[in-house]
Amino acid sequence: MCRNIKMLFNFDPPVTEEEIRAASLQFVRKVSGFNKPSKANETAFLAAVEEIAGASVRLLGALETNAPKRSRDEEAAKAKARGAQRFRDAREAQGFPDGGRAA
Repeated sequence: MCRNIKMLFNFDPPVTEEEIRAASLQFVRKVSGFNKPSKANETAFLAAVEEIAGASVRLLGALETNAPKRSRDEEAAKAKARGAQRFRDAREAQGFPDGGRAA
């Protein structure tokens, strides 16, 4: 899964159309392999983004949960911690036992 596509369900405040469109754009970029399509592919690319966004809106509207709403700040902090750990793990895998920090 593309790390740039963020979870959108069950947040307070609720997800915005802009966030749905951004996730849809990332999905289409990943699937197509294009960051920015050529003029020949632009219409198909943008249509796919709109279709994915529409499907996402319908999905998010149909989902139900009893779980408490997520905090955007808490989820961002968790993601930052996961990224820092991933970076430390990668540095250690390259032979830096202290994660690449200077002694």
